[in-house]
Amino acid sequence: MYAFGLITSIKSTITRVVDKCNGWLQSSGPLYYKGLYHLFYQYNPGSVVPGNKTWAHSVSADLVNWLRLESALDRTEPYDAKGCWSGSVTVLADGRPAILYTGADDVKNQAQCIAFPSNSSDPYLREWTKPSSNPVIRPDGPGLTPNQFRDPTTGWTGPDGQWRIAVGAELDGYSAALLYKSEDFVSWSRVDHPLYSSNSSTMWECPDFFAALPGNTSGLDLSAAIPNRAKHVLKMSLDSCDKYMVGVYDLEADKFVPDNVVDDRRLWLRIDYGNYYASKSFFDAKKGRRIIWGWANESDSSSDDAAKGWAGIQVTNKICPWFTATV
Repeated sequence: MYAFGLITSIKSTITRVVDKCNGWLQSSGPLYYKGLYHLFYQYNPGSVVPGNKTWAHSVSADLVNWLRLESALDRTEPYDAKGCWSGSVTVLADGRPAILYTGADDVKNQAQCIAFPSNSSDPYLREWTKPSSNPVIRPDGPGLTPNQFRDPTTGWTGPDGQWRIAVGAELDGYSAALLYKSEDFVSWSRVDHPLYSSNSSTMWECPDFFAALPGNTSGLDLSAAIPNRAKHVLKMSLDSCDKYMVGVYDLEADKFVPDNVVDDRRLWLRIDYGNYYASKSFFDAKKGRRIIWGWANESDSSSDDAAKGWAGIQVTNKICPWFTATV
């Protein structure tokens, strides 16, 4: 089997963002766009504990020094009245970035929503617009639980030219990365099978799906042509940690097939053995690498967090996208 190598770079935390934030910092949509690194992250503007979820937004030219901008997404619509939850950013064929995020309504039923930059020529992407077509993906169909349906991945295109995303869900009482397809990134239809599902757990949060080449130190952009010998990684958040499987993406079947065919969550690999959760990767087009952001929510009590005025930090793990054989 294979495992992908990690170089953990704890020093690259967003200290400048933390100094100015009240709430916790769970990464949602990292992106490199027009010369700037963007990090969108879950944020509670009124408290140091999770709640009132909005998408805070910071930018950097070097991944070290960060400028805090106004929030990108706030709770403004009935479909996200209880929060703009985690999601991803995808750069479309015309060069525009698009945010897919989970909106939670008054009873915390979840649906996937979309937002576009109000001015895509602005390298800072300061303002975002939610179109009237929202929500674009509802928890419709057999086997779904409306309050266990969240965290859409970055999109990729298949051989048919259509977009695909995966959404974490509970399906018939078990965990799944549901697969959706779209021609325009706005109108989505559920594929009749998941990208991958497991009877070994009940719900996956924050799924991530990307490709890497064994023996190669460069990252791969999932929206570009992927070499035949590439491996794919499916990562999920559960059990208070981030786990992953290595396998292949069967293009004909439109399914992820893990190398280890035994469906046992105890055999899934961990990205990090510290207090680390809800990670999200992105392809760094500037340097041809893949970087993963993770949320370290520390071990402080709520009263400790209130005293210091913030909770949680971001850590970057630079994924070295070569694979090493393991026994």
